[in-house]
Amino acid sequence: MLLHIPEVLTPAQVASMRQALADADWSDGRDTVGPQGARVKHNRQLPEHAALGQQLGQVILAALAVNPLYFSAALPLRTVPPLFNRYAGGEHYGDHVDGAVRKMPGSGTLLRTDLSCTLFLCQPDDYEGGELVVADTYGTHDVKLAAGDMILYPSSSVHRVEPVTSGERVCAFFWLQSMVRDNVQRAALFELDQTIQRLRARIGDCEEVVSLTRHYHNLLRGWAEV
Repeated sequence: MLLHIPEVLTPAQVASMRQALADADWSDGRDTVGPQGARVKHNRQLPEHAALGQQLGQVILAALAVNPLYFSAALPLRTVPPLFNRYAGGEHYGDHVDGAVRKMPGSGTLLRTDLSCTLFLCQPDDYEGGELVVADTYGTHDVKLAAGDMILYPSSSVHRVEPVTSGERVCAFFWLQSMVRDNVQRAALFELDQTIQRLRARIGDCEEVVSLTRHYHNLLRGWAEV
């Protein structure tokens, strides 16, 4: 399931981040991938332990902590702190799949990458090319969102970033482990939760809505790994 989550950040937050990142010390993006990824990755990235990246990442995580659509879709258990990348002058990232397990920075804790997130920090007309292309069973999907918007997609998907032929593309990206490992189960819970929310808004907490809510939590209780 690919999900567009709009307005994760406000325009003011995006502008502040872009200003801070404009003078950042970017490094070769290939420094953070293995041999296979290094052959197709051509971009710049803020070093993983950069103080600026950690500071901006906390702003993103705080915004997501109060975003009900993100929580409903992701059911996050553990999250890798956001990283930041930059594409310009034809830079791109060829077809690849994200590693299944990552180590949390600063600790030995391991995290299973169930979902990948890309948060756009540029407007679509700020650059040419640079689409995030995600492949799934229904084909390929080109993603190029407004600044402050985020795409959530399964980490198991093959994906790429097309060459940026003019302008500059700046994004934050990160991975998370969900409380529910299975994509189909997680998608079913998301659809059920969204239906409950729409019914509550229309008719309130009647007996039937409470019953659906019970089913939701019993399914989550049975499928969650916490």
